[in-house]
Amino acid sequence: MLDERLLSDADLQQRQHDLENQIKDIDLLNIEITEEDLYDEWCDPKSPHILTFEEISAAAYRIKYGVDKTPCTPSHMSKITGMELYFKKDFLLHTGSFKERGARNTLMTLSAYEKARGVIAASAGNHALAMCYHGQQLGIPVVVVMPRHAPIMKVNNCKSFGAVTIIKGNDLAESKRFALKLSRLLGLRYVNGFDHPHILAGQGSLGLEVLDQVPDVDAILVPTGGGGLLAGVAVAVKSVNPRVQVISVESECAPGFYQATQAGHPIYTECKSTLADGLAVPMVGGNAYATAAPLIDKVVCVSEEYIAIAILRLVEMEKAVVEGAGAAGLAAVLQGLLPELKGKKVVIPLCGGNIDTTVLGRVLERGLVADKRLLKVWLTVSDRPGSLAQMCKLFSSAGASVKDIYHERAWLKSDMFSVQIQVVLEVRDSDHADEVTKVISEHYDKVKFHQDLP
Repeated sequence: MLDERLLSDADLQQRQHDLENQIKDIDLLNIEITEEDLYDEWCDPKSPHILTFEEISAAAYRIKYGVDKTPCTPSHMSKITGMELYFKKDFLLHTGSFKERGARNTLMTLSAYEKARGVIAASAGNHALAMCYHGQQLGIPVVVVMPRHAPIMKVNNCKSFGAVTIIKGNDLAESKRFALKLSRLLGLRYVNGFDHPHILAGQGSLGLEVLDQVPDVDAILVPTGGGGLLAGVAVAVKSVNPRVQVISVESECAPGFYQATQAGHPIYTECKSTLADGLAVPMVGGNAYATAAPLIDKVVCVSEEYIAIAILRLVEMEKAVVEGAGAAGLAAVLQGLLPELKGKKVVIPLCGGNIDTTVLGRVLERGLVADKRLLKVWLTVSDRPGSLAQMCKLFSSAGASVKDIYHERAWLKSDMFSVQIQVVLEVRDSDHADEVTKVISEHYDKVKFHQDLP
């Protein structure tokens, strides 16, 4: 059996308990980290590993019993986009992302000694979840180092899989430094989440599944952060059918792969705050870049506005809850960055669905604003009885729904018998927003709309 467990539940629990105690004995506050500690033999930028199709084929067979083949279904948005869209739904995997593919493949390719010792990884979310879950499934000890900003939900889920979970580092780069140091101190194999060759090979299985499910596909739009998924899919697809376009999609706030293509090699790229936090990698992997760069047909960078709209569209039209990184491919289509694909058969991997519920609510509201379906307006009206009712009647007659309302009297500089009212209105679409704006402007002299503010 390919998926045979190494350690029993009891032995695994004991090993992870021992690791936890060893880590407690280390002074993490004053730990010294040298350049030698930071060297990862599997990810040497001076000698990058070029992924082969044979590695992907082997990985796909190796993980077939432990990672479900996810559906790739036609989209309800095909008509409005002018493309024959298909969504590859990797957010349906057990831990909610494509990262399971590479994690399981890497764990299964370890030597018996390495499996018994255990592995360590640095991740803010999806890679950590995948390693923890499949480590539990395969009876392999796992330690994850997560930065302080890692979502509590993801931290708790890692702990629920029995893994040793350490919160250390102000960002992922700092967490990675600690993980590499601990890997040497504890004798654990460090697994880079987007550049380890076995990770890349596992991610390539997604490309093979797409070719099997949509054999006449014209293009695949791959969300890109560190480049692992892009490299795996590019090799898998181009090896089987070179005519299929493989297009990299990044956030404008984290254009690491685009900058690397301009420089001809991976370079540090500052990442700004983005809805696609899973793509916010300051430097693409050396193995991933060397593998993917010669095979990619195009690189596009999408705006935050359209990432929010893409998440909204997926919830409303596909009944799919997808995180910002997973929605990036659709955002590129909605933003009109790929007009050459009109009339073509296009596959978009929805590669992650781990978005916090509180964040989802805020993102959906931003999507509604970007979609011009929420209208914010400030009105100065009489503070006499009946004025508010008259205003609401006007909104109702225009077909707008009042979502929020707030009165301001103290800071108003007009007469004592006036009140400024801030209203958020829900409208059908941008055309309806224009109609409502016109109606309000015709009935009130002192009016200001959100889009008119500096």
